[in-house]
Amino acid sequence: MNMVSDCLVLFGISGDLAHKKLFPALYDLTADNHLDFPVVGVAASPWDDEQLRDHARASLKDAGKNIDEDVFSRLAANLCYVEGDYRNKATYQAIVKRLQGRTRPVFYLAIPPSLFDDVVEGLSSVELHKSGRLVVEKPFGRDGASATELDKIIHRSFPEEQVFRIDHFLGKDAVQNLMVFRFSNTILEPIWNRQYIREIQITLAEDFGVEGRGSFYDDVGAIRDVIQNHVFQMVTLLAMEPPLSDGPDALRDERSRVLRAINALTPGDVVRGQYDGYLKEDGVKPDSDTETYAAVRLEIDSWRWAGIPWIIRAGKGLARTVTEAVVQFDRPPVSLFAADAQALGANRLTFRTEKDAEITLSMRARLTGSEMVSEPVDFTVEGDQNAGAEAYGRLLQDALEGDSAMFGRQDGVQEAWRIVDPILTDQSPVHPYPFGSWGPSTADQILPNGTEWLTR
Repeated sequence: MNMVSDCLVLFGISGDLAHKKLFPALYDLTADNHLDFPVVGVAASPWDDEQLRDHARASLKDAGKNIDEDVFSRLAANLCYVEGDYRNKATYQAIVKRLQGRTRPVFYLAIPPSLFDDVVEGLSSVELHKSGRLVVEKPFGRDGASATELDKIIHRSFPEEQVFRIDHFLGKDAVQNLMVFRFSNTILEPIWNRQYIREIQITLAEDFGVEGRGSFYDDVGAIRDVIQNHVFQMVTLLAMEPPLSDGPDALRDERSRVLRAINALTPGDVVRGQYDGYLKEDGVKPDSDTETYAAVRLEIDSWRWAGIPWIIRAGKGLARTVTEAVVQFDRPPVSLFAADAQALGANRLTFRTEKDAEITLSMRARLTGSEMVSEPVDFTVEGDQNAGAEAYGRLLQDALEGDSAMFGRQDGVQEAWRIVDPILTDQSPVHPYPFGSWGPSTADQILPNGTEWLTR
């Protein structure tokens, strides 16, 4: 199904996700003239249409939007509200009335997975599923078994081609640029393999803690929260083979093939950590061994990547906030033009994907002076921080247009869980680390011999 949708239904419209992300996305889509149809918000809060619109305005102010009243009036005119119980058929009958005869709806489930069954069954009870698309938020289960059960629930009414599993990380300009940079520049392809690359390191670090979300985070941990999804997405974009086309399934086929080539992790592949003070966070169990940090070493068993280590670390309470991938190339076979006390360094290609998004190629050039000695030189391409839509706005527009390229697919989700499932049940010990550091020193044991952490 690739027809453009003509209405949007947001379940959980009164929740935190809608307040922080979805209303700003709706505003941006309205400003760009991509949203000119009914937007039905559904929740249990005792609101009416005007209260929903007031909530939308408050959301935009909290997001720092400079509200254009003309744009907001157009958004507000499309907003309407349905109060109801997700288990009551009357809720879905009220949604039908609000849709005003529209026939190609998108249903966005900004609700806990435990409620998916009720909503899917409710939509089916009034036959709204027949021509609709379903957008579901991560987490896509807690492990492989629960992800399988979640898919069964969804597929009772929605076939896979109508399901859009949203991970906002894939909507970011800089993350998408990992793939564009690779396949739009032929100069990289001859060296993008095990013959020239020594290792790849990916870091997703945050310099803050759980920030009042202790009860949620304590039930999740760093592996489920970001490694199984966000970080693995970066791995697939860096490691995938050239797709047959830029079509949605061609792109997702190659991302899934990467995941299939990764062996399931064992406790020896992982070092888990927990920042000092975590046990005092509100909502955290006093004896919790949930990891706030994880370092992982994996390999991709493919012709292109066999034997090349992929080193991953992610966590909270670290030295700084940064998300980047560093591709470390082999050193030259002979250290020519190196200072006496200095070994010639390796070239690096660094992709940074947060607000300071940039791509940096680190090479060496002659040092100014009388000696033939080289020094590091960085060539950097900086992203335009003011260009492009926010990730949620971009992905929401894709879902409305039926473009599934940057959404998860069932097989990819299952493969990601297959990789991490063993370390969720047979866990390595959790090691303490100082808040504001780079994690426990024991994480160094997963590094290949003779290497160090490349992000500092």
